[in-house]
Amino acid sequence: MNSELQAKWDKCLEIIRDNVSEKAFNTWFADIKPLKYEDSTLTIQVKSNFVYEFLEANAVDLLGYTLNKVMGEGTKLMYSVLTVIGDDLAVEVEPEPAACKSENQELDSMLINRYTFDNYVEGISNRLSRSVAVSVANNPGKVFNPLFIHGASGVGKTHLVNAIGCKIKELHPELRVLYISAHLFQVQYTDSILQRSFNDFMRFYQSIDVLIIDDIQEIAGLQKTQTAFFHIFNHLHLNGKQLIMTSDRSPMQLKGMEDRLITRFKWGLTAEIEKPDLELRKSILRSKTHKDGLKFPDEVISYIAEHVDASIRDLEGIVVSMMAHSTINCTEIDLNLARRIVGDFSDFEKHPVTIDDIIKKVTDYYNVDINSISTRSRKREVVLVRQVSMYLAKKYLDLSTSKIGQYVGGRDHATVLHACKTITNLAETDKQFRYELNQIEVSLQSA
Repeated sequence: MNSELQAKWDKCLEIIRDNVSEKAFNTWFADIKPLKYEDSTLTIQVKSNFVYEFLEANAVDLLGYTLNKVMGEGTKLMYSVLTVIGDDLAVEVEPEPAACKSENQELDSMLINRYTFDNYVEGISNRLSRSVAVSVANNPGKVFNPLFIHGASGVGKTHLVNAIGCKIKELHPELRVLYISAHLFQVQYTDSILQRSFNDFMRFYQSIDVLIIDDIQEIAGLQKTQTAFFHIFNHLHLNGKQLIMTSDRSPMQLKGMEDRLITRFKWGLTAEIEKPDLELRKSILRSKTHKDGLKFPDEVISYIAEHVDASIRDLEGIVVSMMAHSTINCTEIDLNLARRIVGDFSDFEKHPVTIDDIIKKVTDYYNVDINSISTRSRKREVVLVRQVSMYLAKKYLDLSTSKIGQYVGGRDHATVLHACKTITNLAETDKQFRYELNQIEVSLQSA
């Protein structure tokens, strides 16, 4: 150890001892070891996460004052936590930015590049959230950190946070930006434990400059996953990195989430996106049809906007359905077609379905033996039926990907995620397939 560094740390300990009780000093400070001092940053080693959390919660001001006085103004503090101990887990965690920054490998941001501010339609229900999002994109880590956006499913949360990420990549290409669902984060965490690569998992996430977690409510009740995320959150926030989260409910309504995480979610700014009002729904429809090169009469736009008010996703689904019907059947896009499609959609919404209903409808539509879905057959028609069944189950049922995979021939969660992505891409690029998918969804109302 550097003797000069140790001497300075000893001076720090003298100041700390003068400001706390002897018992508190011996409990929390006496065993701290200075590891290094680089780039105006002092890295100290503490013997457990419990000590780290206590210091962060109760001694930040004292430590900051002491370091500025002994080490110099502007000195930053980093921690090296010796161990993180769970039920069957004991691993080293070193939250050091220098080590992370040495990993200059290319990062797949996983951003959905088509979601930008340019095509995010603004209205009263999302104006505040959009304004805040633009501020964060222009100044990542400096304003509203963390940013917590919540709202019902389909109101545009995913679009907005991806727009933030895309703008940051445009303005700050040197930053490591990652967009990921909370479910996939949980899967990665579990895999890291099974493969004994937890250190790599933590180092990777501690190297991120802008971390965007979609649907954070998905880790509610998962204590070990929450613990890992807690330490990642602390490390990134302490180092001025931007954290962005979405949820279908506000932080206070997140049952099964640890209090210490909920507290941190409220450190920055919480913004709600409400369901779109009538005028915003009309604007979204006009934007969607214009993007697809279509011309919907004003009366059709008004009719859809007045009768479909659940979410933006529903509005886009109606447009896709009308476009498919018009193209395949060579019919005009008019009020009669709008009434029929919206009517079919509304009927479907009123009739909940099961995964068995979905599998039967899909196999019947493609004339494939229902038993073949559980086999290992790689025939094109069987693979398509499996993938469509998984996609519709994920879209309309409140089931985990693992549970869906069990129903569809004992597949794993990765297979379900791949199927959903494949079907989404196919629906976006193949008009005939879009029509087929719509027909199956409409037929589910009779299940």
